[in-house]
Amino acid sequence: MKLSVIILNYNVRYFLELCLKSVQQALRDLDAEIIVIDNNSKDNSCAMVKALFPEVKLIENKTNSGFSKGNNMGVKHAKGDYLCILNPDTVVAEDTFTKILDFAENTKNLGIVGCRLINGTGEFLPESKRNIPYVRAALLKLVGNSKDYYANHLKEDETGRADIFVGAFMFLKREVYLEMKGFDEDYFMYGEDIDLSYKVLKAGYHNYYYANTTVIHYKGESTLRDKNYAKRFYGAMQIFYKKHFKKNIIFDLLVWLGIKLVYSLRVQPVAKVKQVAKYVFVSNKNITEMNHVLSSHVALDAQLKNVSKRDEVVLDASFLGYKKAISIIQQFKKEDAVTFKILPNQSKFILGSDSTVTRGEVIKWE
Repeated sequence: MKLSVIILNYNVRYFLELCLKSVQQALRDLDAEIIVIDNNSKDNSCAMVKALFPEVKLIENKTNSGFSKGNNMGVKHAKGDYLCILNPDTVVAEDTFTKILDFAENTKNLGIVGCRLINGTGEFLPESKRNIPYVRAALLKLVGNSKDYYANHLKEDETGRADIFVGAFMFLKREVYLEMKGFDEDYFMYGEDIDLSYKVLKAGYHNYYYANTTVIHYKGESTLRDKNYAKRFYGAMQIFYKKHFKKNIIFDLLVWLGIKLVYSLRVQPVAKVKQVAKYVFVSNKNITEMNHVLSSHVALDAQLKNVSKRDEVVLDASFLGYKKAISIIQQFKKEDAVTFKILPNQSKFILGSDSTVTRGEVIKWE
């Protein structure tokens, strides 16, 4: 088998359904499998997977085992030569895996491959490519200066070597993952992706940022970024430094003080509620069930004619495909007031996210 896609889920049932449908389309011509590990969700995620995706390998945990342990558990069941660690709040294009597989099989000494990630508004996510978070870079990031933290030697649209990738999308050979003994289970959440990326580099492999495919990451969906985010993230960073660098009492003290400061000053993010003038439905059909759910529902073709800033664009994936839907979101990223929802193929809900820090919106109908 060529590829195993590993998806760890926790209470994001509708985002998971959209993710799985996009992954299915991307695996149509590949010898591949999908493995979902559910960390004791309470939102009917497992029942949905069983009903809609019977071919998916589903592992149902009775407790929330954390990111590292959950993914390691999934890899134990994997048969693919390659692995893709994928968040459930992502949307991949139809050619994402074929492109990256071609790149991987023509690259020597391959470690981890990351790709271009955008959020639900089309903005590029700089964590798509990062540098090793040495003490100086980490301390500067702690106070809001992340210039040295991200891999700015590569442009957003430039493929090349980078050090660290985010756990939302990590592509690598299964044998390399196993050689590294997978994610370090000392990390419950955050930091494990940095740790794995760094271990792969130290083993002599080369990590690459691949710019020729784009994946949506509804950042904040599977882990809502609340007031405790800074505490959890920098706690994970302390584990990383203790494992890989000499003990630095001054650094430990500065990080401890920084965590306390950020934690005390951090304000719970508040989602802005957009007043939608009309919904523009980009499709070749009129779905009657949507008419009573979306007021001012206007069917439109893929040219997106006459879209105004107060409109919300609903992208029909069964008509456009996921790659085209992602492209349209990127196209309108500079139009701050234009927002997007995706209608997955054969689904009765639309979803999207207009913010990097709060949960996205799901609109359902029966």
